[in-house]
Amino acid sequence: MNKVKLLIVDDDTDISSQMKWGLINDYDVFVAGDRPMALEIFKKERPVVVTLDLGLPPQAGGVEEGFLALAEMLEHDPLSKVIIITGQNEKEHALAGIAGGAYDFLNKPVQLDELQVIIRRALHVSQLEREHRKLQKQLGGQSFGGMLGTSPQIQKVYEMISKVATADAPVLIVGENGTGKELAARAIHEMSGRQEGPFVAINCGAIPETLLESELFGHEKGAFTGAHIQRKGRIESAQGGTLFLDEIGELPPQPQVKLLRFLQEQRIERVGGRQEIVVDARVLAATNTDIDQALKDGRFREDLYYRLGVVVISMPPLRERETDILLLARAFLQRYASKAKRKINGFAPQAVRAIETHAWPGNVRELENRVKRAVIMADGVKITPADLELTSRYSKYEGQGLKQAREDMEREMIQRALARNKGNLTRTASELGISRPTLYDLMDKLGMGAKRAVRK
Repeated sequence: MNKVKLLIVDDDTDISSQMKWGLINDYDVFVAGDRPMALEIFKKERPVVVTLDLGLPPQAGGVEEGFLALAEMLEHDPLSKVIIITGQNEKEHALAGIAGGAYDFLNKPVQLDELQVIIRRALHVSQLEREHRKLQKQLGGQSFGGMLGTSPQIQKVYEMISKVATADAPVLIVGENGTGKELAARAIHEMSGRQEGPFVAINCGAIPETLLESELFGHEKGAFTGAHIQRKGRIESAQGGTLFLDEIGELPPQPQVKLLRFLQEQRIERVGGRQEIVVDARVLAATNTDIDQALKDGRFREDLYYRLGVVVISMPPLRERETDILLLARAFLQRYASKAKRKINGFAPQAVRAIETHAWPGNVRELENRVKRAVIMADGVKITPADLELTSRYSKYEGQGLKQAREDMEREMIQRALARNKGNLTRTASELGISRPTLYDLMDKLGMGAKRAVRK
């Protein structure tokens, strides 16, 4: 198996030799001592990762040559990961390099184990980006209604969509909010024989119950106060196409009865009307509610459930699609940066870690919205955790030793508990799940001025 190619750019032969021999067992290592040689090797070998010392001849004391090399390499291959190697007192140059598109930076003297960790992460991110590019070409940006992902969980959804699209049976799509249920419904429509017909969507939970029946089935003139004209409903508007009933679990009892009749007979009557209207429309439905519980509670008709759920597609939550999260984030970044005409070329390493560790309770919709906001708020060419509003609550402890971080966290928790309990030590100890003497000991240890009560 071919090794991954890595380029070391440094005019100090001692440093480049040490780095090469430290990495040569794992990578196919190339070395360059100046910008022209680095660019020649870069264009010929296309290394995935580059370590770049900014101080290159003929101006080894400056950073101009290094920044020119960075810009030229990224212009040639924007997916290459460049790691800036910089002196301890030159952090501003390293940060300028990150703003210019570098992946990360490392201070001299280079610690080999630290460098290897950064390289492995860079390779992981690069692989995801290249998979995303490949997937975009394969899908042509259109297949599966714009859905993206390579994880086994989403591939199973693709397979189900492909199978059910050409059939004309109703499909029930279940999943948490934000998992892409409407995208799946649109994909079924676009891959079906009804793709030239309309795709009509209605959110059953967003329309007041008094208006929902009229919205679905339409009404005749004079059917109720305010019905000044005859109006077609959503079902009738889907003639020859697909009707998508989102949040079907919120549908009240009376419309459930009429919907069941339509599914059985393909006929409807407008509110206030007596004429039966034949409608040829395929019904797709979606819900984020627990249908089994709704059936037990009598909130949803069992016969309607079996009519709608001829085929059930379960949309996986984003937290179960771990390999898709960064791929989706980069797709959204590319989309919204292009729309906003912003020159943003990726996520900072800290942002990548924040994305990978966030629980994503809002699923794909939350991810899309956070990236969209980040594109608007970003100041540099890399998205940061702050741009995504994913700054870790533990970030204040980074850089501390474990003992100091633990003490600071304990102190903060005790201070907050004391404030909530208005200084009452007994209630504070109870809230923290410790005894009052233990709380005294902790406060003494943390220098919080507790005076232990003397008990006889």
